[in-house]
Amino acid sequence: VYNGIPHLIVPVVSDPRKASGALAWAVTEMLSRYKTFSDNNVRDISGYNSICESIGQKKMPQIVIFIDELSDLMMAAPHEVEDSICRLAQMARAAGMHLVIATQRPSVDVITGLIKANIPSRISLKVSSQIDSRTIIDTAGAEKLLGNGDLLFYPVGIAKPQRIQGCFLSDKEVENVVDFIKKQEKSSYDDEVMNEIERQAAMEKKKNGGSVSDGEDSDGETDEMVPKAIEVVVDAQMASTTLLQRKLKLGYARAARIIDTLEERNIIGPYEGSKPRKVLVTKQQWYEMNALAQGGTSKDYTASDEKNEDAEIPE
Repeated sequence: VYNGIPHLIVPVVSDPRKASGALAWAVTEMLSRYKTFSDNNVRDISGYNSICESIGQKKMPQIVIFIDELSDLMMAAPHEVEDSICRLAQMARAAGMHLVIATQRPSVDVITGLIKANIPSRISLKVSSQIDSRTIIDTAGAEKLLGNGDLLFYPVGIAKPQRIQGCFLSDKEVENVVDFIKKQEKSSYDDEVMNEIERQAAMEKKKNGGSVSDGEDSDGETDEMVPKAIEVVVDAQMASTTLLQRKLKLGYARAARIIDTLEERNIIGPYEGSKPRKVLVTKQQWYEMNALAQGGTSKDYTASDEKNEDAEIPE
């Protein structure tokens, strides 16, 4: 939806591995800005832009980094993501860089103590338990909210959270606003930033050895639950980590690795923020592909091929 708006430095990063690389780039950019401030004897972006204005030079832009689902990033590279977020939260404001982070899974392994300590202003919508409420805003209450935009806002300098009604925007309204913005000016992505994000992501994958991010167990073998997971998502015609956790009684990390495996095999579509992933095969196509994988006849293959020539067969 948002790709193509003129405000973006790069296209929306939907791969959690590349998102970790994007955060690493943001830290590098922050440090580069601080060096620029030091060279010009100013303390922050306001002082630097005042100098730019006085000499007719282009001002340094502000950067806002939105993370739609933090739990996916914490699964892909927890230590690197936590370190980047903490450094940005501590130092980036003076450099004109800001973070907006959201998650539907407010557990302590996602919103860690370090992350929470460095992000003092928080918002909680309705949650399922007091524990989740305390994880987000350090107090109970969010579990009693009514939903539909009813929220608790806990900014810096306020003794207790404030109850506020948030507005509701339908997907259609969001699309209308985005389309209007796109018509005002064409997007112009920064190739250097995109290349740096790719480089950081490649370094991260090499550092981790590819074992976790490739959707395999530590011994390099494909998870035995993958076939059952495919049946679950094909039956539901939607895919999410939460669905596999509930149906197959798996832990979060294992379910997330299986989701990565299904994407690599073209069973499901790519990550789309908070939305469930699309399932790219029907029940009939999966039965035919499964039969072939288990040693089906050439007749089986021909029937499958006629129904969907582009269907890819899982390994």
